Amino acid sequence: SCAVSEWSDWSGCAEPCQATYRVRRRHVVQEPRNGGEACPPLEEKAGCVEYWNQEGAECKQSLIPALITTGGYGRARKKRAASSDNEGAGYCVEFQITAIMEGCLQGNSSYTQWMRYLSEGHTVCVECQHPALDSRNLHCYGDGSGSKKNQLLHWQAMGNPQCRGTWRRVRQLDTCSCPSVHSFLFI
Repeated sequence: SCAVSEWSDWSGCAEPCQATYRVRRRHVVQEPRNGGEACPPLEEKAGCVEYWNQEGAECKQSLIPALITTGGYGRARKKRAASSDNEGAGYCVEFQITAIMEGCLQGNSSYTQWMRYLSEGHTVCVECQHPALDSRNLHCYGDGSGSKKNQLLHWQAMGNPQCRGTWRRVRQLDTCSCPSVHSFLFI
């Protein structure tokens, strides 16, 4: 019968900064003879994502889903928080929702009611404010900066992991004037 070596270590991802695959291989130690059992597969692939490019720099954010919550949470947080000099002014990003999971319509608790305002085709406004605003690169993860035009980006609602979907970045607004109903906040 065929005899094969142990599996090699997994390779790195085929391409950095995108959902792709990694590979591991084994080789034939002994070919089958005289009607012996055939060789099993010699290569396996598995999905993977690397968040750093070959130069060691962080990938653009299109891989990272935006985590969002209701804009009302941000207003309540601002009222409770003491003013701090290190808090940046923040910014807003408009997105057009392209797909939404049915999980957003489930759940009747008070903390999930806001998810019902997420609808396919609607444009929503998401605010990036302290403390979600990363002080090193001055952006919120998942805001789509650096994404290609019309690229589908992923989002997920906090408080309900079944409430998620895709959207396209429309534009960034340096001064936020989001309508209250379709206003959300990066976490």
